[in-house]
Amino acid sequence: MSPRLARAQGVAIAGASTLLGKELKQVLEDRNFPATEISLLDEDVAAGILTVAGGEPAFIQQVTEDSFEKSRFVFFTGSEKFTVAHYEKALSSGATVIDLSGGLPSEAHPFTWIASLDRVLPPPAVSPAPAEKKALYSSPGSGVIIGATVAAALKEFNPARVAILFLPPVSEAGQPGVDELISQTTNLLSFRVIERSVFDSQVAFNLLAEFGEERKPPMHTMQSVRERVAEGIAHYLSDRTITPAVQLIQAPVFYGYSFAVYVDFATAPSYANMEAAFRTLEVHIREKDEAAPDIVSAAGQAEIQLARIEGDPKVMSSVWLWGVADNLRLGATNAVRIAEELLVVPA
Repeated sequence: MSPRLARAQGVAIAGASTLLGKELKQVLEDRNFPATEISLLDEDVAAGILTVAGGEPAFIQQVTEDSFEKSRFVFFTGSEKFTVAHYEKALSSGATVIDLSGGLPSEAHPFTWIASLDRVLPPPAVSPAPAEKKALYSSPGSGVIIGATVAAALKEFNPARVAILFLPPVSEAGQPGVDELISQTTNLLSFRVIERSVFDSQVAFNLLAEFGEERKPPMHTMQSVRERVAEGIAHYLSDRTITPAVQLIQAPVFYGYSFAVYVDFATAPSYANMEAAFRTLEVHIREKDEAAPDIVSAAGQAEIQLARIEGDPKVMSSVWLWGVADNLRLGATNAVRIAEELLVVPA
């Protein structure tokens, strides 16, 4: 349930045609965010697309100098380049910027925030920056949210080491990634040559430790994606608890971030106590009679989904965790919760 919020506010989604932009618009509506209006903005190529906002027809428009004048919050959900080009316009208009693209430059000193962790692991202190820059917030990607949540839940149990294997979906590369997996799957089943314009690799029916050398910009290398996730987790934890080791393998799935976690302890704590710690952080853990979660069951869910914690049969002081999350819904929900926290009416 959303907190009691202040008066209605104007909202702009910059990157509204993207998968993340569409999801964020849906989350705003599902959580009844008090928006007087929702402005849908994007790059020139997406301008003019007809969509729906607040149950009414709406056109996506290109960004102009006065696009953000009526907005209390501007959510950036498009490309990193698009964010860099326009975030200062939003700030100049007096809006609070909440970035989901990862495109804000480090010198802008964005304040990174994972709202579900506030009670256990409050966000690190904001870096020194000019006063006008403190309306900049960063809502991290799903990998960072998952990794920081795992580390925060395990904090009180003093693990000796934590390692996380992430299996991200192709939707992390946006609609082009989804389209390429569809095309590759269809062509492989029809014995035709497959398209490789996004990943420059066969991602369908495959697992990838690296992309091809001719991947389509702005795709990063798998190594750089891994480093960004690991650095994002480490930055948020800020030495307040153990930082997990991170590995990524590209999975041939459209949506849903899957992950496996290995945790080693001097003496393994109670599984029930660990599961309770995760529930405190709004992680949904399956009941004993429920099947382990998968990306199908996680679709549309705002929370991280976790299977029951299991011990390793040969290493008695260690445990394994298996979990999934709707990558679009998880990130979009955190961004909206940041805005809600900024509008909470004091009791």
